[in-house]
Amino acid sequence: MKIQATRRPSGFTLVELLVVIAIIAVLAAAGFAAGNAAIQKAKRVTALSTATALESAVNNFFSEYGTMPVANLSGDVTIDTKDKSLLKELLGLGNNLEINTRSIKFLSVKEHKGKKGGIEYSGNGSDVTAVWDPWGGPFFLQIDGDYDEKVETKTSASQNRKVLNGRRVAAWSNGADAAPSGTGGKPGDDVITW
Repeated sequence: MKIQATRRPSGFTLVELLVVIAIIAVLAAAGFAAGNAAIQKAKRVTALSTATALESAVNNFFSEYGTMPVANLSGDVTIDTKDKSLLKELLGLGNNLEINTRSIKFLSVKEHKGKKGGIEYSGNGSDVTAVWDPWGGPFFLQIDGDYDEKVETKTSASQNRKVLNGRRVAAWSNGADAAPSGTGGKPGDDVITW
C-alpha cells in the first residue's frame, strides 16, 4: 500500500503576506518622516537666507543714503514684506521713488513661484507685490526709525520683547505655523536673524 505524500501548495500564507506588508509600512513611515524633516530644514535655511538678505538690503540702503528706506518714520516700526513702498525702495523699482532716487537695487532674492517663497512681481514684472517666506507668509522687519541703533523685537512665538543693541534692523519669519506677530505659535518655529 502506497501512502500519498501531501504537498504544500506553493505561495505565501496570509500571515507571511501581512508581516511583509507591516514591515513595508513601518519602513515607509520612517522614510516619510525623515523626508519631511529634510524638507522643513531646507525651508528654514531658505527663510533665513531671505531674512538675512532683507536685513542686509536695509543696512546697505542706510549706508548709501544715510536714512531708512521708509519715509516719515517717527520711531521704531515693524513692517511686513507686503509693504510695496518699502520693497520698491529696496529694489529700485519705479520712476518716482521717494528716497532711493538713483534706483539702486539693494535686495536680491529668488523669484516667487506658486507660494514657494521669494519676491512676487505683479503683471509684467514692473511692480512688486510682496516677499513671501517658504510657507507662504510674509517676513517682518523691525526698523530703527529713531536712529538710536537699538531695535526691540517680538516674534509670534515669543511673549518677551528682545532689545537688540547696535542694530538698525532685525528680520524674521513666523515660520511654518505662520502665526501673526504676538498671538502665539510654536516657540522653535520662527526663523530669526539675531
